[in-house]
Amino acid sequence: MQKWNMIIDVAECTNCNLCTLAIMDEYVDNEFPGYSAPMPKHGHKWIDILQNERGQGTQLDIAYVPVMCNHCDDAPCVRAARDGAVKKRDDGIVIIDPVKSKGQKQIVESCPYGHVWWNEQLQIPQAWNFDAHLLDNGWTQTRGGQVCPTGAMKAIRIDDADMRDMAKVESLEPMKPELGTKPRVWYRNLWRYSTAFVAGSVSREANGIVDCVEGADVRLLRDGKVVATAKTDNYGDFKFDRLAENSGACVVEIVHGGSRKSIDVTVGKSVGLGEIRL
Repeated sequence: MQKWNMIIDVAECTNCNLCTLAIMDEYVDNEFPGYSAPMPKHGHKWIDILQNERGQGTQLDIAYVPVMCNHCDDAPCVRAARDGAVKKRDDGIVIIDPVKSKGQKQIVESCPYGHVWWNEQLQIPQAWNFDAHLLDNGWTQTRGGQVCPTGAMKAIRIDDADMRDMAKVESLEPMKPELGTKPRVWYRNLWRYSTAFVAGSVSREANGIVDCVEGADVRLLRDGKVVATAKTDNYGDFKFDRLAENSGACVVEIVHGGSRKSIDVTVGKSVGLGEIRL
């Protein structure tokens, strides 16, 4: 059976927040019986945008990550709910019943991602329901996917086996897979949010003129072993990316035209080494 999944490309998200606004437009002051009670005007972000600023100065990379209810196959909220207040549909969508869930604040507390919100006025838990009321009426895309100007967000309906193959081929991954909840929201280029880099710009002074060094050999070493290699571009820049955060001490070694320089680096968050003069 084909089931709904959401594919989000972190590299394409520009933090325009149109998906967040579209959800507010859809749900604030609007009730969809069996699907959702009205969303509060303030305090809730059923789709939120996380931000991670990597590096320093001119060697800076900023990634934006839309997050929402993950519609997990092994959803903690389903287990925490009483009287069938949260249901996992056959098409993969998780629905919090706006009537049965009244007073069940433990549903909010059960979500390890923090994507279930408490409506204090109505005394119910709420989350983004994958716009199920629209999909059930023939829509082929969610409101967020519909308004995204870069195509960073796209809902697809696909067999589980095909989804697993797609995730493998396209390097898709869920948020926090270690939680074991089996999310249906997948991310492309999530490494731009979750990993670190080491970058620098190599220069040389000759006859009183400072110029970029192109084609320098750069190696990243850890415990004396080469982890990665690179060459500087025509601006003298190099970058080692997709490094594990807090991976500790390493050495950047630069060799060009008989000159050699080594720099000790500790990888916690991303490191911009700035200009490196040979």
